[in-house]
Amino acid sequence: MTELTTTPVSALKSAARLIASAKPRQRLSFLNSLDDGELVALRYLFPFWAMPHQIPPEGGWRAWVILGGRGAGKTRAGAEWVRSLAEGPTRTDAGEARHIALVGDTFDQVRDVMIEGESGLLRVSHPSQRPDWLPSRKLLKWPNGAEAHVFTSRDPEGLRGPQFDAAWVDELAKWPKAQDTWDMLQFALRLGQSPRACVTTTPKNVPVLRRLLDRPDTVTTHATTFDNAANLAPAFLDAMTATFAGSRMGRQELDGVLLADVEGALWTTEMLAQALVDHAPALDRVLVAVDPPVTGHKRSDACGIVTVGVTQTGPPETWRAYVIEDATVSAASPGVWAQAAIAAYHRHGADRLVAEVNQGGEMVEQIIRSFEPLISYRAVRASKGKSARAEPVAALYEQGRVSHLRGLELLEDEMGLMTARGFEGDGSPDRVDALVWALHQAMILPAADFVRPRMRSL
Repeated sequence: MTELTTTPVSALKSAARLIASAKPRQRLSFLNSLDDGELVALRYLFPFWAMPHQIPPEGGWRAWVILGGRGAGKTRAGAEWVRSLAEGPTRTDAGEARHIALVGDTFDQVRDVMIEGESGLLRVSHPSQRPDWLPSRKLLKWPNGAEAHVFTSRDPEGLRGPQFDAAWVDELAKWPKAQDTWDMLQFALRLGQSPRACVTTTPKNVPVLRRLLDRPDTVTTHATTFDNAANLAPAFLDAMTATFAGSRMGRQELDGVLLADVEGALWTTEMLAQALVDHAPALDRVLVAVDPPVTGHKRSDACGIVTVGVTQTGPPETWRAYVIEDATVSAASPGVWAQAAIAAYHRHGADRLVAEVNQGGEMVEQIIRSFEPLISYRAVRASKGKSARAEPVAALYEQGRVSHLRGLELLEDEMGLMTARGFEGDGSPDRVDALVWALHQAMILPAADFVRPRMRSL
């Protein structure tokens, strides 16, 4: 096999930086100037091929967190980072790190993804500098003597005693003993001038990841699944888009966004993922609910506007609701939000527009009727707090009786922050308030009216 060191690594890196910014003609000239050995080596020169989120940031960070969707190239970035530390300029020269920890959820996942996987350390390493994999010892050993030891989140105590100058941590957000394992790893990162960890993970709103991201010595890079589309099967991208695009789960698993679920949320990401549908059936009734802001200047709350449709064939326990659209407008004047609500009413052929009037009283109806005098309108007034109103609506979701069409991500983000204690996000949950009013009027109150006559006849 051709040695990677046919051309010094530093020279190839300089050439890579130049050629990456060169014109196509210059690139072709550069490639034609390389001999066979150099062309082989170029395949393993990751800075030449890497995407921006796969390049370690500058500075004195202690943890580099790569947040990304499925298939965004996180594993390749982690493996290449370890390789860049372990390898020296030649096969036997020392690199920056000699003692490295590889930490994953289980031994099988470390082996199958981080070491033997398509983007794992064995696959990305040039044959002349490829480490030996000793599974019985849970050890990778490079020709220059650098070593990487395997640890798992299932055994945090396994990190008590060893010491390292670098660590690659994969899928931290899904570990069952994440905080304990991460803490033990921090004690073990104590060799060299600047011991560091690279964390590659699909984001999930768990305490260990939130705390890590909040630290001043943590840096992050981010990518979506689609940023790495050139290296993914088109059929995979088509399937993921068809299944998850426009959903809260898609934002987490494809866009790599850290969703703000909170402990005790009335609606969880999993619950909302199960509610996702591509279309609604023929609907028996459609309502638009409006939660007007108190004022209409640029610092006022948004005006929540949510459209819901229902099927009401059979007894109430068989009724289903479909959240069709979130047409919320931000910091809008009364004229703007009224026209937005009326437009949603006509767009979906709604049977009624309902609006909360605790703040605006009769003025809310006057504003709406000034634009649409004959609109079917109903005022609703809150007698309970937001959480108390939301809980019976959340119960409909637990029963699997509410579905969401795509494109409701901002509404779903607010839902993930509503708890029995109250709303734990910034500002007011205007979208959730509108949703709750819509489902109360479309599902809960009609069901109560349906049941009362039967109760009186017993």
